[in-house]
Amino acid sequence: MSNEVQTTRTAVRNEAGPSERSRYSDAALTPPVDVIEDVHGITLYADLPGVSRENLNLNIESDTLTIEAQADLAVPQDLASHHTEVGLARFKRVFTLSKELDTEKVTAELAQGVLKLRIPKAEHAQARRIEVQVA
Repeated sequence: MSNEVQTTRTAVRNEAGPSERSRYSDAALTPPVDVIEDVHGITLYADLPGVSRENLNLNIESDTLTIEAQADLAVPQDLASHHTEVGLARFKRVFTLSKELDTEKVTAELAQGVLKLRIPKAEHAQARRIEVQVA
């Protein structure tokens, strides 16, 4: 693993707990998310199969990132489902973001069921080189 790219545990913290998952009215799948940190910020990759852009809701409030989505899992009219592995079509994941991240410059892309969120580090958290003057 290079020094520039590493999995982070400090920049983002998962907030989903057992009590959140056990509420039936708010029942949702917890999508798997990979978080990659580099010197410029973090990138989150969330697996959201069957989700369209119209059914995806991303929200950042203060230091909390919420990902909510609804999958389109309709069975075609001529077919009947005899076995269903995944009965829920709703996804939800909540993260607490580090103050080092610039939540005003977030970019998001959704392609083939994978959400890619890029959150850069804030200017004050960026590494910078200090020039040394010769006296």
